[in-house]
Amino acid sequence: MRVTVYGLWHLGCVTAACLAAVGYEVVGLDTDEAIVTGLRTGCPPLFEPGLEALLTEGVNAGRLTFTTDAAAALARADVLWVTFDTPVNEDDEADVTFVRSQMEHVVDALRPNTLVLISSQVPVGFTGTLERDWRERGLRFAYSPENLRLGKAIEVFRHPERIIVGLRDAAARETLQALFSPFCQRLEWMSVESAEMTKHALNAFLATSVTFANEIARLCEVVGADAKEVERGLKSEGRIGPRAYLAPGAAFAGGTLARDLRFLAAYGREHHVATPLVDGVLASNEQHKHWMRETVTRLLTGINSPIVAVLGLTYKPGTSTLRRSASVELCVWLAERGACVQAHDPAVQALPDELQRIVTLCATPQAALAGAHLAVVATEWPDYRSLTADDVATTMCRPAVIDQNWFLVETLGTDVRIAYVATGRSRGDRDHGL
Repeated sequence: MRVTVYGLWHLGCVTAACLAAVGYEVVGLDTDEAIVTGLRTGCPPLFEPGLEALLTEGVNAGRLTFTTDAAAALARADVLWVTFDTPVNEDDEADVTFVRSQMEHVVDALRPNTLVLISSQVPVGFTGTLERDWRERGLRFAYSPENLRLGKAIEVFRHPERIIVGLRDAAARETLQALFSPFCQRLEWMSVESAEMTKHALNAFLATSVTFANEIARLCEVVGADAKEVERGLKSEGRIGPRAYLAPGAAFAGGTLARDLRFLAAYGREHHVATPLVDGVLASNEQHKHWMRETVTRLLTGINSPIVAVLGLTYKPGTSTLRRSASVELCVWLAERGACVQAHDPAVQALPDELQRIVTLCATPQAALAGAHLAVVATEWPDYRSLTADDVATTMCRPAVIDQNWFLVETLGTDVRIAYVATGRSRGDRDHGL
C-alpha cells in the first residue's frame, strides 16, 4: 500500500515513520521546505523519543521519502493521510480554515478513488463538507482521530487500545482494515460525524476529570485533607478505576483539551443547546490556573528581588516544544514582577529571543537552584528524580519548592528542611520548612 502523509509536524512525522517501519511505501508531504529538508536527513522538527532513529531507518531502507511536490507525492498514492496540527489561538479556538486551505493546495493532484483519511483536529461536519464540495472528483473520505501523546507518541501509535474510524462505504473499510492491521485489530467503525464527535467527547471527558480532581484538591487544602489520599480512594472504586484522570495537579494547558471543549460549546450556541457542564469545565480550569501564581506570591511575600528556579520549560516531558508551555508563561509572569528566573530543561539547549532577556538558562538543575528563594517543578522530566533533599536544602538560599503535580514528593515532600507545596496538600502540613 502506498501512503502519502500530508502535514509533517508531530503527528505527521510519527505517522510516516511508523507506517514505513511496518513496510508501507510512504511519502511525507509538506509545504515547508525547511521541515522537508531536515526530515530527509532524519531530523524531525521537534523532539520525540525514538523518532529520529525511526525516520532514519525508513529513509535508509528506501521506504520513506519527503517532498514539497504535491503532484509527485500523490501520483501513485492509495491513501492521503491528512495530519496537520490545527492551529489554536490564545483563546483555544481552532483555525480550521488552515486545514481546509492546505487541502485545497493539493486537491488537483489527487487521483480519482484516492482515499482521503483525515486525522487533523477538526469539528464535526468538516469531512462531510469536503465530500460534498469535491463530490465530482471521485474521492473517498474517512476520519480517524489522532490519539498521540507527546513523549510517548511512537508507543501509542504502534500499540493503540483501539482505533476509531469513521467512514461511508465498504470499499474504504477494506482499505482501512488493511492499513491499520499491523497496529491494531480492534477497530471501532462508525459514521464520519460520530468519529469526529468522539474526539471532542473524549477530550471533554478527560478535561472534566482533570478539573474535578483539582476542585477537590483545592478544598482538601483548606479542610486538612490530603488530595493524593482522596485520589487513591476514588481510583480504588470499581466504577472509576486506577487509570482515571483524577490526579491533583496543574490546570490542563495547551490547545488539545480546551480546543475540543470550545468546539462543543460552539455547537451548543449554534444549535441552541445548553452546555452548562462544558462551560463549567472551562471556567473551573481557568480558575485553577491562578493556583500557581497565588502560591508563588504567598511564598515570596516579604522577599525583595527574589530568585526563582524553574525546573523544566517544555510543554511536556519527552518533547522539545515550548509552544503553549505553562512553564514559559510562568517565567514571563515572574520576570514581569521583578523576579530573577534561573531555569533548566534537559531538552532545551538555547532559549528563543523573547526568553533570553528574562531567563538565565542553566546547564544543570543544581545550577538553577543555586541561591534561589523558591523552586518550581514545572515540567516532570525524569532527570529531576535524581535531585536529593540535600541538593535542595544546601543549594538554595531558602529551600521552598512548589511541585504542583506531586512529582518529587517521595524525595522532597517529607524533609523537614524543605517547604514542599503541592496541589491539594493540607496547608497545615506543607509549609513546615519556612
